[in-house]
Amino acid sequence: MNYSNTNNINPLPYIIGIGTTLVVGIGGYMYIAPKYRVYSATMAGEAEYAQAEQNRRFSILEAEAELESAKSLAAAEVERAKGVAQANEIIGQSLKDNEAYLRWKWIQNLENGNNAVIYVPTEAGLPILEAGKR
Repeated sequence: MNYSNTNNINPLPYIIGIGTTLVVGIGGYMYIAPKYRVYSATMAGEAEYAQAEQNRRFSILEAEAELESAKSLAAAEVERAKGVAQANEIIGQSLKDNEAYLRWKWIQNLENGNNAVIYVPTEAGLPILEAGKR
């Protein structure tokens, strides 16, 4: 092994290579960095726009779902009201001119311990139940 030639290595090509690499690297960075910032900002803006558009679509879908729900609830309420009105009509027709049933019902309530009597004033100022007694 001959170690005498290792001391005579010329460092100039290495220094030039390293210097050239640094200059090209810094120049490339100076050229690419502003373009990358613009590209990055553009991509971030597009991402925010896409997110806002998606949020808007979700809001619209939620509003449409609430509208459909409100329509369904309103339709159910109308049907319930129709049923109540029909039941009231049936009850009203069955009680019409049926004073005997109403008296029987009143007597049943008295027998069940519901002794609260409600007096309804009439034109003469007398309760209805006492009007027939005088």
